[in-house]
Amino acid sequence: MDGGLQLYAPDGRRLYLNGSERHAFLEAAQRSPDQTRLLCEVMAYSGCRISEALSLSAQSFQTQTGVVSIQSLKKRNKIVFREIPLPPSLVADIGTTFAKGPSPFWPISRQTAWRHLKHVMMIAGIDGPQANPKGLRHAFGIHAIASNVPLHMLQRWLGHADMKTTAIYAQAVGPEERLIAARMW
Repeated sequence: MDGGLQLYAPDGRRLYLNGSERHAFLEAAQRSPDQTRLLCEVMAYSGCRISEALSLSAQSFQTQTGVVSIQSLKKRNKIVFREIPLPPSLVADIGTTFAKGPSPFWPISRQTAWRHLKHVMMIAGIDGPQANPKGLRHAFGIHAIASNVPLHMLQRWLGHADMKTTAIYAQAVGPEERLIAARMW
C-alpha cells in the first residue's frame, strides 16, 4: 500500500470529508467569489491535487466532451495526463467564467489556494484533521466508491500508479461504509 495514503490519523480520526461535509463544502463554495467557487468545485468533482488544479488553463477543459485534462504532477520525469469527467453545469461555468480569462485560471500560490479552500471549509463548519485539500481529494475517492465507480476507473482519475493505493478508499467506515454495504441489500 502507498505509505502516504491514509484515511485515518494515528488517533483514529478521519482524514477525509464525509458525505455531509462534502455537501456542506460545495454549498459554502456557492457563496464564495467565482474564482474560489470554481477552484473548490473543480477540486471536489475531479479529486485533483491543489497544485494540479492551479496548473489548469482553458486548454485543460474540453467543453464538448465535459472533461478536464489534468497533468499528473507526481509522475517524476514523465509527462502524464489524465482525463476526468465533470458535471455539465461546472463545465459550462468554467467556459463562461474563463472564456477570456487568465492562463492559468488561478494565478495564485499554492498557499493562497490552500487558505481559500480552508476558509470555505470553515464557513461550511468543517473542522478537524479532514479539513484540508487532501481531505477533499480523499472525499472524492470515497464518494466515487460509494457511487459504484469501478476501482480501475477511479485509479485512472486519481492518477495512482498502483491499484493498491486506490483500493484503500474501499476501507471507509461509518456512514460511507453503510452506503457501500447498502448496495448489497
